Amino acid sequence: MTKVTYHGHSVVQFEHDGVKGIFDPFITGNELTDLKVEDVKVDYILLTHAHNDHVGDTVEIAKNNDATVIAPVELAGYLETQGLNTVGMNIGGEKSFDSIKVKFVQAFHSSSFTDDDGNVHYGGMPTGIILTLGDKKIYHVGDTAIFSDLKLINTLNGEIDVAFVPIGDHFTMGINDAIHATDELIQPRVVVPVHYNTFPPIEQDPEKFKQALKTECQILKPGEAVTFK
Repeated sequence: MTKVTYHGHSVVQFEHDGVKGIFDPFITGNELTDLKVEDVKVDYILLTHAHNDHVGDTVEIAKNNDATVIAPVELAGYLETQGLNTVGMNIGGEKSFDSIKVKFVQAFHSSSFTDDDGNVHYGGMPTGIILTLGDKKIYHVGDTAIFSDLKLINTLNGEIDVAFVPIGDHFTMGINDAIHATDELIQPRVVVPVHYNTFPPIEQDPEKFKQALKTECQILKPGEAVTFK
């Protein structure tokens, strides 16, 4: 069984052949999510970059589940100092974990983590992540601006079944750029808009995105799963 579920902002859970994981588990402080930290049961936590609204509740979830955190190497190094089991990877790298395969690819953004004392920790390069679950490829684009090598990523990695693409603008691509990135560059079978409406600066109408696309778009409410073709 392969199941991929959206939980608000950029939070995506997945399950494949008994392996459970979550991308960017920003739960505490995320008014859009349907999750509770204590209820999250995962084997792996995948982080696209170090910003607090993506690292989120990683430390608590990892400790609750004895989960492995897979993240850009600098971010993984910081989280290891917090007592977590981590695997640091870098852009271009691919590695299998049980029945899943994780590949880190380029994104254009920034990446740092601010701790409770206000100290800022460099988080390495921001990334997107291509997750292979059996015969399905999931592309979490992460927080990124549009860039032409999204097309190269598509060419080198084969058809993407589902892409999670930010549309919020201000910090990432807005709707117009996300339309071009989806239809002309990434060209997934299905796109799911993410990273919008969590905070006032990123308020957007996902229907405007959907109506302008050639690609099939599934606008998911928190807790809804992707429907695969």
